[in-house]
Amino acid sequence: MNIRQLKHFLAVIDLGSLAAAAEMVHLSQPALSRSLRALEDALRVPLFDRQDRRLRPTPYALAYVERARRMVFDENEGARSLALMRDGELGSLAFGMGSSIAKFLLAPLMLEMLARAPGLRMSAMVQSTDVLHAALLKEQLDFFIGDVRIAQHDPDMVTEALYPCTFGWFARAGHPLAASGDIAMARLSAYPLISAGYADETVERRIADLYGLTMPISQHFALSTSDLSTVHALLASSDAVTPSTAIAVIDPLKAGVVVPLDVTPPLDLDLTLGIIHRAGRTLAPASSRAFEFIRASFANADAEISRLDGRRAAPGLAPTRGKRATRPRR
Repeated sequence: MNIRQLKHFLAVIDLGSLAAAAEMVHLSQPALSRSLRALEDALRVPLFDRQDRRLRPTPYALAYVERARRMVFDENEGARSLALMRDGELGSLAFGMGSSIAKFLLAPLMLEMLARAPGLRMSAMVQSTDVLHAALLKEQLDFFIGDVRIAQHDPDMVTEALYPCTFGWFARAGHPLAASGDIAMARLSAYPLISAGYADETVERRIADLYGLTMPISQHFALSTSDLSTVHALLASSDAVTPSTAIAVIDPLKAGVVVPLDVTPPLDLDLTLGIIHRAGRTLAPASSRAFEFIRASFANADAEISRLDGRRAAPGLAPTRGKRATRPRR
């Protein structure tokens, strides 16, 4: 038994197809089959039932799969640690973040890393937290920035909570509802509603309960998109309204293009953004620099949103009705 055979085994488990697994590990299907049979011989148990040209994992395979993942992870981690020691600031860094923060964070982070570690090779994934979490488990990412709740009880993950989000409903400055108070959903829904980014079922049900909406929540929105540039453009040039974190619309808020609406009840949701990475994984030296920049970026965004909240609380200006959670101790 060797690590190569374990990688072949995991490829078949993850992809559910001999053909797809063979393509991923760059082997012919007969060669992959021989590798799997050699592993079965070494373990002295059948790992797959071969039926109708498909490989179905046996109970032995399902019991063994997490141990196999751990052995492959440890092998990769050993090689990675040596490579990082050898390369210093060279090497690679793969990270991810949600679309709600990529708009204000991704480009500045990459520029910072290019300036401080020009030999670094970077890749970035912009996706929902569940997709980023799955990619981290498969070692496709070194870390990601997302909702820390997805991993805070997982002993194999390290989470650093950075930013409990403020929520609200937003529209363009000069919107017919901008000067109104205590706006009910009946008035709000007279305008096109935009669903921006990914929302899990818990969030959708909370919104439905708050505003008396039926599930699925998507039926009440004229548009759903995770592209924040499109959301910002639509808000600025139409009477569309969107529920959002304040940080996702921080640039048009600062520019005065977008304003919060005084909706009743307030959009009371729970979302804390932070850094998530695997426990026991040796991070590239550049990761610590990236973490410093991410922490500072969230602190600056928090200060800016607090300043905007204070400005809106001045006489004659509508207050923010979204939830502002208690900030974590740093």
